[in-house]
Amino acid sequence: MNVAMVRRPLGCLKTVMRQNRQQRIPIRCLATEAATTSSPNSHAIYTPRQQSWKQKLDKFQVYAPIPSIRETHPDPMPALKEKQKAEMDPTGARSRLFDRSLPDCAKVGDVLMVTTKSGEPSAGAFIEIRRRGVDTAILLRGQLMKLGVEMWYKIYSPTVTGIDIVWRRPKRARRARLTYMRKPKHDMGSVDQYVFTWKQERAALRRTSSKKKATRPII
Repeated sequence: MNVAMVRRPLGCLKTVMRQNRQQRIPIRCLATEAATTSSPNSHAIYTPRQQSWKQKLDKFQVYAPIPSIRETHPDPMPALKEKQKAEMDPTGARSRLFDRSLPDCAKVGDVLMVTTKSGEPSAGAFIEIRRRGVDTAILLRGQLMKLGVEMWYKIYSPTVTGIDIVWRRPKRARRARLTYMRKPKHDMGSVDQYVFTWKQERAALRRTSSKKKATRPII
């Protein structure tokens, strides 16, 4: 018999040896772990080397893990932010105006008018909101001298005296930031016509309410 005919490649021999070695190694899984804890002959599943290591480790005392700093000292920032919000917005009107859970909140695409202590009220399209707790700010885009102008306003700032919704977008915007309105194709341009119509409606409502008060009999 020729010995050269029964030779195998070196890769095949390595594969056979690897398979035999894997068969000798005990497989550890949840089932075997449960069997070791329940059966008295639990050492049968460990190799002699693993048993020696296990005996050495059992002699050491394992201390409980140190609790994290958040378990002993809770995060003070949420309470501090709520306290600052209560000081800057005691009625909670600003928070409700931009609360996403309410159906009548201000949404991107609407036209808002912001009144400040210094200067005239400025109106523009509401294209973005940056939610940062007390530093929550909105971005309004308007037009001044046929030039697009954008301005950030912090809703909890003491210089902002009022925020009104002038016009509501009929259809909900499908984006959180309407940055595409900066392009000439989608730019709303000047929003003076919306402000003028809103002021007329508000003046008409005030006249009707004053007439009702005047015609009410005095008892």
